Amino acid sequence: MQTELYIDGTFGPADDGATFPAVDPATEQEFAAVASGGASDIDRAVHAARSAFDSGVWSGLSPIVRAAFLRKIAQGIIENLDRLSRLETQDNGKPLPEAKWDIEDAAFCFEYYAEMIETEAGENSQLVDVGDSRFESAIRREPVGVVAAITPWNFPMLMAVWKLAPALAAGCTVVLKPSELCSLTCYELAKIIDAAGVPKGVFNLVTGMGYSAGAALTAHKLVDKIAFTGSVVTGEKVMQAASVGIRTVSLELGGKSPLIVFDDCQIDKAVEWIMFGIFWNKGEVCSATSRVLVHEKIYRKLIARLKAETERIVIGPGTHQGVKLGPIVSRGQYDKILAVLQRARNSGATLLTGGGRPKGLDRGYYIAPTIYTDVPYDAEIWCDEIFGPVVCLNSFETEAEAIELANDSPFGLAAAVMSDDLDLCDRVAAKLRAGIVWINCSQPTFVQAPWGGYKASGIGRELGRAGYEAYLETKQITRFEHTQDWGWYQGAEVS
Repeated sequence: MQTELYIDGTFGPADDGATFPAVDPATEQEFAAVASGGASDIDRAVHAARSAFDSGVWSGLSPIVRAAFLRKIAQGIIENLDRLSRLETQDNGKPLPEAKWDIEDAAFCFEYYAEMIETEAGENSQLVDVGDSRFESAIRREPVGVVAAITPWNFPMLMAVWKLAPALAAGCTVVLKPSELCSLTCYELAKIIDAAGVPKGVFNLVTGMGYSAGAALTAHKLVDKIAFTGSVVTGEKVMQAASVGIRTVSLELGGKSPLIVFDDCQIDKAVEWIMFGIFWNKGEVCSATSRVLVHEKIYRKLIARLKAETERIVIGPGTHQGVKLGPIVSRGQYDKILAVLQRARNSGATLLTGGGRPKGLDRGYYIAPTIYTDVPYDAEIWCDEIFGPVVCLNSFETEAEAIELANDSPFGLAAAVMSDDLDLCDRVAAKLRAGIVWINCSQPTFVQAPWGGYKASGIGRELGRAGYEAYLETKQITRFEHTQDWGWYQGAEVS
């Protein structure tokens, strides 16, 4: 398989012809050559997006017409659901059923924003009472312009669509730079968008390295907004780049999310949600509830049950029937996690299960689901995002202690609380410093609800109405009624 860039409505190679390999993490074998765009390709793509936006070929269309294009894209995704899901699994390693859920969610995201702009067509202007009959003032919402979308590898197509669908719905044009670790379904998405007849230049795809294509995109002066999902370290660099020229920026960054389990919670239910909260998608989830706080009355019983159930998880290639945990996405990420686990041996934490490569899987980037208990609160595995199937557990005595420990983190993306006492859950949820709080569950995500975090976990929100408004500018238009005198030069008082 050989991919191409998609710039100004045309597929083609990178200017210098460079490519990089796509590697199947289950086999460690190269299976595709991906076009590797650089600064000149980014420049062409941004100019194409700028020209398309300024011409009004997209923003000038009625919301009803734009919605029709979004629905065509959604239809194209569903028509290719099986092929896209298998490609996602081969590129990322996640189990095939999970890949299918992601692709289906991507299609729904386009449908959701299509319905939003259809329902609200013509409602982009609102009159405001300014308390002075001589003036008429209105608030108008307009597309922000050219969007640079930089997306991660853990949900390759879905995270791209979280930015692309609302941006296109708002009337923006987009240059997408997906992660070099997983670019293939974004390339297929470009084909679907092209087949849908979206005007040239409205959507552009430049695959490539972060240090070349990504850096060039964030620094480009013709970009109006940068929308980034990834690590905190890279997010800081993106924010610095956006400060030059003062461009709008939204950041969805890392997390080290807590899950609090109270003693009245059913242990089987708690174990199920703990496992889903950290082992779903191999733990490669920014909101993974990787810090678990369990009331001391049920702590030992719960960790015994959690160990037994974790050791039953079927590990293997994502295409195999019944597999619940696939390989880590890449050699680099695999080595990084193993290094963390090696350092954890001297942290004082107790390794309950896992901690390395599972037996019987000698090829592929596999890490057994790993549980640490009684973890020091200053240990790396407790404090830092690992982005793999590694969970840490500690006990607590009181509600206040649990809340304090949960909030003791530079991150604030998500949090969860489990108890049969819903008043307790609501009380704790109100005190957790996180942008997303789950009660008696972990990780459910809905296109209709806003997504984003507090503190170092990011700036702004994606999804829901907030995700759409992130791609709009607010303009005030005030008109003086000419039938009345202004009188300023005659000394009239004006409030």
